[in-house]
Amino acid sequence: MIKNLALKKLWNHLSKRRQRQFWLLLVFMIFTSLIEVVSIGAVLPFLGVLIAPEQIYQYSLVQPIIQKLQITTPEQLILPFTIVFIIAAFTAGMVRILLLYVMTRLSYSTGSDLSINIYERTLYQEYSIHVSRNSSEVINGIITKANMVIGGVVNPMLILISSVILILTILSMLLAIDTITALVAFVGFGGTYWGMIKYTRHKLKENSQCIADQSTQMVKSLQEGLGGIRDVLIDGNQQFYCQIYRRADTSYRTALGMNNFISGSPRFFVEAIGMILIAGLAYFMSLYEEGLVTAIPVLGALALGSQKLLPALQQAYSSYSAIKGAEVSFYDVLNLLDQPLPEYSDQALPKPIAFKKEIKLINLNFRYTKESPWVLKDINLSIKKGARIGFIGKTGSGKSTLLDIIMGLISPTSGELFIDKQLITSETRRSWQLHISHVPQHVYLSDSSIEENIAFGVPKEEIDLQKVREVAQQAKIADLINGWQEGYQTSVGERGVKLSGGQRQRIGIARALYKQADVLIFDEATSALDNETEQAIMKSIEGLDKELTILIIAHRLTTLKNCDKIVRLGKNNTAQILNYEDIVRLDSNSK
Repeated sequence: MIKNLALKKLWNHLSKRRQRQFWLLLVFMIFTSLIEVVSIGAVLPFLGVLIAPEQIYQYSLVQPIIQKLQITTPEQLILPFTIVFIIAAFTAGMVRILLLYVMTRLSYSTGSDLSINIYERTLYQEYSIHVSRNSSEVINGIITKANMVIGGVVNPMLILISSVILILTILSMLLAIDTITALVAFVGFGGTYWGMIKYTRHKLKENSQCIADQSTQMVKSLQEGLGGIRDVLIDGNQQFYCQIYRRADTSYRTALGMNNFISGSPRFFVEAIGMILIAGLAYFMSLYEEGLVTAIPVLGALALGSQKLLPALQQAYSSYSAIKGAEVSFYDVLNLLDQPLPEYSDQALPKPIAFKKEIKLINLNFRYTKESPWVLKDINLSIKKGARIGFIGKTGSGKSTLLDIIMGLISPTSGELFIDKQLITSETRRSWQLHISHVPQHVYLSDSSIEENIAFGVPKEEIDLQKVREVAQQAKIADLINGWQEGYQTSVGERGVKLSGGQRQRIGIARALYKQADVLIFDEATSALDNETEQAIMKSIEGLDKELTILIIAHRLTTLKNCDKIVRLGKNNTAQILNYEDIVRLDSNSK
C-alpha cells in the first residue's frame, strides 16, 4: 500500500481550495452513511407493521403518529409506514448518487490540477535536465500516469474512505439488531476479503510495475515511429516499430485486465456466502418460540444491511486493488510533482538587465559530468555590443555549448559570464535572456499558421501583423508567403512538415527578428539554405540596427565573411580569436 508520507506529499501539492473541498467531502461522506443507516433502520418498523400491525399499534413511540394522523385501526398504519420507508430508501439513494457525483467531480478536477502542475514544473526545469531525460517519460507522466493516479489512487481512495465509514455505521446498526449474527457476518465477509488481499498483493505490485514501464514504452514507440516517419517509410521499418508497440501494449493491457479481475472476482464468492448466512439464520430463528413472525423484521433488516454492507466491502477491496495496481505510477507522478519551481515562476517578467557595453567570458570551463571529458577549457572572450561574431569548429568542438552558456541555458562548470560587469547567476539569468533571440539549426514549428509561428508564443489576437510582414521581408520569405493562396494564414503542418528545411529556417529567422531582441544568435540557422538565399539573408541582417549584437555558428566559412571576429574552437577545447582573412590564410597554408 502507498505509504502515508507519500500521500502527505500529494496532499501538500493540492491547493488550499482543493484541501477544503476534500474536508467538506469527508463530512458529506459521514452524513451519507448516517442516511444509509436510517434507511436500513426503517425496514424494521415497516416489516413489523406488515406482519403484525397490532403489535406496532401498541408501541408508545408510535402513539403521537397515531394521534396526529387520527388512525383508529392497526391496519391503517401500513400506508404511512410504507410511505416513510419509501421516502427513506429514495433519499438514501439520491444522497448516494450525489456523493458519487461530488467524489467523481472532485477527483477528476484534482487530476487536472496535478497534470497542469506537472507540466508547469517540467517547463521551468533547467535546460540540462531536459536534455538528460527522455521526453516520453515526461509526456507519459503528464498524460497517462496522472490520469492513472486519479483513476487508480485518488478516486479509489475517496471510495475506500466512504466505504469504510459506511461499513462502520452499518455494522454498528446491525450489532444493535443482532450482535452475534452481525459479528459472524462481518468476520465471514471481512475475512474473505482480507485473505484475497494477502493472496493477491504481490501480483498487484508486479502488475503496477509493468503498467508504469510499458505505458512509457508505448509513448516512446509512438514518438520514435511517427517522429521518424520519413526514414520508417523509406527503410520499410513499420513492422519493427509495430512489434515494439505490440509487446508493450499487450503487456500493459494484460496487467490492467488482471488487476480488474483481481478487484472484481471476490464479489461473487462473498455474495454466495451472504445468501448461505441469511438462509442459515432464517432456519435457526424459525426454531424460536415466536417463530418467523418476529424473525422476519430482524431478517429483513439484516438482509438489507448485508445488501448495503457487501457492496461497501467490495468497493473497499476494489479500491485497495486499484491503489495497489497504480502504486508505481503514483510514485512516478509524485517525483514529477516534486520538481522544484524557481522563485520567479509566479512572478511577472523582470526588467532586462543593462546591456550597453559587452558580454564577457572569464576563465570559462565546461563539462557535462565529473566523469565526462572537458568540452570547453579556459575560454576568455569579450564581445562588444553591436559586434558581429562568428564561431567555427569541428563537430563536437563545443560551439553550441558555448552559445548555450552565453544564453544562460546551462551554467559553466567553472568561470564566469558577465554582462556589463553584472555577473550572470540563477537570479539574474532571466533578466539577461530577455535580450536574446535564438535561431537553432532545426527550427521547431507548431501546427498552426505562418503568422502564429513567426509571432511564436504570442496570443493570436495580440499579434502585430505589420511587424510579421516586416520580419518576413527581412528573412527573405515574404515573397514566397504572398504567393500562397492563404498567405500568412497558411498552415505549416505538424513540426512544419508542409515546408522545406530552408523555408522552416527562414521562418525561424523571422521569429527571432519579431522578438526585437538586441542579441541575435544563429546556431547554423542557414545550413539548409542555398548560397544565394543565405547571402541575401546575411545582407539583410547586416542592414539591421548597428546596436544589434549578432553571434553566428555557420557551416560555411563564407557566411562569416563580414564578421568582426571569428572564434575558432577545437584544439585542446580552447578558443582562437581570429578574423576572416587570418582563417582563410591558415586554411590555405595547411592544405
